[in-house]
Amino acid sequence: MKRNVVVAVLALAAGLAVLMIGLEAGGFDALLALGALWRGAFGSWDAFASATLVRATPLILIGLGFALALRGGALNIGAEGQFYAGAIGATWVGVMAGGWSAPLAIGASWAAALVAGVLWILVPVVLRLRFGVLEVISTLLLNFVAEALVSLMVQGPLQERTHIYPQSDPIAAAARLPLMPGTRLHLGFAAALVLAAGLWYVFGRTIWGFRLRAAGLGPRAAMVSGRVNVPRLTAAALLWSGAIAGLAGGIEVGGVSYALYPNLSPGYGFTAIAVALLARLRPMWIVASGVLFGALEAGAGGMQREAGVPAVAVSVVEAMIIIVVLLADAAARRRTP
Repeated sequence: MKRNVVVAVLALAAGLAVLMIGLEAGGFDALLALGALWRGAFGSWDAFASATLVRATPLILIGLGFALALRGGALNIGAEGQFYAGAIGATWVGVMAGGWSAPLAIGASWAAALVAGVLWILVPVVLRLRFGVLEVISTLLLNFVAEALVSLMVQGPLQERTHIYPQSDPIAAAARLPLMPGTRLHLGFAAALVLAAGLWYVFGRTIWGFRLRAAGLGPRAAMVSGRVNVPRLTAAALLWSGAIAGLAGGIEVGGVSYALYPNLSPGYGFTAIAVALLARLRPMWIVASGVLFGALEAGAGGMQREAGVPAVAVSVVEAMIIIVVLLADAAARRRTP
């Protein structure tokens, strides 16, 4: 635990240091930019709740799904596509939910998002089980298909009534998630916390969680010694991972955008990989890591407004965090006899 905290702190420090060097080299005021980054993420309760936590919500959800798959020995790189599939499903239900009660509309939207996420990852699961195709390749390629499908839907079956703009009609009021008073923080954040607590219990307190870890660390040993059906367990982990990523898309539509349109995600599916890796796949740490990355994303806007620094500059910090974590893992493996 102590080592994990040290690595996380070093990773963040390295990212911020590289960002400062880059800003100075680019002619920007690094201290002003970092101050703006802090104010945009933590400068007030509204900034923290309405920006940082709102941006952290999809990162936490997708990070939890990625951790679930990776613990089972599968690498789901297609969360971006599953996110979009879930957004399509939730929008389809949401625009038809006029006159429904709020619990029914929200529940149906979330169910549609979950099912859509499962269906989107079903093809990679079948390809892995039937033909041995690595899910890294198939899930990654399906991201591009999902982005194209969103464009097709908002210019076809789900396009708004006037057929002018490439987006859907707004979802019904009943399908919109309740907000914390005075903020933009929606019910989805609470759902992410509940899911994190649930996975913490599953990973650490259940036989299924133990078998999942065994299958991921040593599939052959798990099959021979533990009589674990590794292919079936890995497939289940992938399907749940896709469902959670789909739910993240549905929550984004129900709590933030209220409509479907291209580029709904600024890369949540890929950033969430860094979130999960920094947290060492531990659910409760994923919450903290997701809030950190949400703060970087939220602070990037403030940095651009106040210091004129392009918001994409925070990608340097995120990239450095990934590099430091990977290097730390490599060093740890070399020290292990």
